[in-house]
Amino acid sequence: MMLLLTAAIWGFAFIAQRVGGKFLGPFTYNGLRFALGSLSLLPVMHFSKKLFKNNEETRESTESAVLPGAIAGAVVFAAASLQQIGLSSTTAGKAAFITGLYLVIVPLMGIFLRQYIGLNSWVGCAAALSGLYFLSVTKGFSVSPGDFYEFIGAFFWAAHILIINHYSRKVDVLKLSFYQFAVCAFLSLAAAAVFENITLSAVTAAAVPVLYGGICSVGVAYTLQAVGQKYAQPAHASILLSMESVFAAVGDFLILHQTLNIREISGCALMLAGMLLTQLPVFKLKT
Repeated sequence: MMLLLTAAIWGFAFIAQRVGGKFLGPFTYNGLRFALGSLSLLPVMHFSKKLFKNNEETRESTESAVLPGAIAGAVVFAAASLQQIGLSSTTAGKAAFITGLYLVIVPLMGIFLRQYIGLNSWVGCAAALSGLYFLSVTKGFSVSPGDFYEFIGAFFWAAHILIINHYSRKVDVLKLSFYQFAVCAFLSLAAAAVFENITLSAVTAAAVPVLYGGICSVGVAYTLQAVGQKYAQPAHASILLSMESVFAAVGDFLILHQTLNIREISGCALMLAGMLLTQLPVFKLKT
């Protein structure tokens, strides 16, 4: 239930990002929400430290998480920037489904790390790419700029998952998250200062989307994910979290009144099937 709630929060966050993008530039919006998200982790870190103060395994040095956090934060900055820029010219539902391709890309990237990949991953990849074609490519064989940005961003989200998977076993996870969000916020605000015009009226108008994106999407959802994944198998967790695409499409319809045609719905169905197939541990082959 925690992971399903996390997927719902992240799915509806696409709606908040699209609404916030009407008032703020992509770098400004991301800078504010990630800054707010990193600050929202401070009480969680404090509570965690008090709760596990006698557990030696949880005593990780603050310094050890700085460099991994900076690396992860730089990747998040690239991924979140492409996602927010893409949302200016595509729907929240389509953006969520295309972003969800990271579930297919991660196992494919694992080939370069000499990891096993199953036949189900190859079938899932084919289904997801077919779905992406129906969802994003028009009859005139053109792709919208927003869909293209979301697709490129999916590779950065996949890289981010591999980075977190590597460092989360070596440093305190909460500190790692705090530093990556802080670094992403700094880079985003720095880019906003150069490329965008920040006004108080625009920030005030986007207050609700920023608050939701920062506190709920980053702070609350991350905490739910961390706790939920302690008690769920990785494959089950990935399947549940992939439901964010479905929640985004539902939110797009209910809140923004966006609709998908039959071709796009078929594409979404194929992509979701492909995402789920990659998470099923069957027909393992060595590559």
